[in-house]
Amino acid sequence: MSLERWPVHALQWLLPLFWAVATVLAYVFAKKLYQRVPRGWTSPLVIAPVVLLSLALLLHASYHDYLRGTHWLVAMLGPATVAFAVPIHQQRSLIARHWKVLGAGVLVGSGTAIMAAWWMASALHLPPELRLSLAPRSVTTPFAMDVSGRIGGIPELTAVFVIITGICGSLCGQVLLRLLPVRSAMARGALFGMGAHGMGVAKARELGESEGAIAGLVMVMAGVLNVAVAPLLVALL
Repeated sequence: MSLERWPVHALQWLLPLFWAVATVLAYVFAKKLYQRVPRGWTSPLVIAPVVLLSLALLLHASYHDYLRGTHWLVAMLGPATVAFAVPIHQQRSLIARHWKVLGAGVLVGSGTAIMAAWWMASALHLPPELRLSLAPRSVTTPFAMDVSGRIGGIPELTAVFVIITGICGSLCGQVLLRLLPVRSAMARGALFGMGAHGMGVAKARELGESEGAIAGLVMVMAGVLNVAVAPLLVALL
């Protein structure tokens, strides 16, 4: 290999590594900031993307450049979601007593979220691909991206909508708990699990172990339900 070509090959190897390291460091920084200043706007889901987007704009990098170095992080979303089975197992007695109510809540919540997103997108006259990308925004990222791809949406765009939904759902959930006399651990956990998926589960765990387990269960149930009915969504939407 000639000396003239070495820098090009080195750059092709270093850029993916740079984005992988930058993503991890941005998350670590954001998490430490959130521990010091626990506010909605300091959440790692807000700060880390802002830092990475600023870097991408500064370096004139494309989404493809970023994805080449971080695709392995996307692949870890599946195992991370499966890990929610641990607190669910620990709270299995509570879940066994209320599984009918939880199941009905997930069914109604998922249907409401999908139809509300679709109707709002239609009212704004958004393109069909954008509407289909919005429809599964209320379930956690691995499930949402799978559903989006199967019904004709753009999975990467759906992931962005999922993050925005998680942030807004978590913030609104905290406000609702302050305004409403919700004392039940099941109701508090279900509120965050259905309304804010992964970020909601993290917030629910701050309230208590039972709330976190219920939120994790509701999030997984909603994800499985959406994947199962994806073909029906195609026909209806």
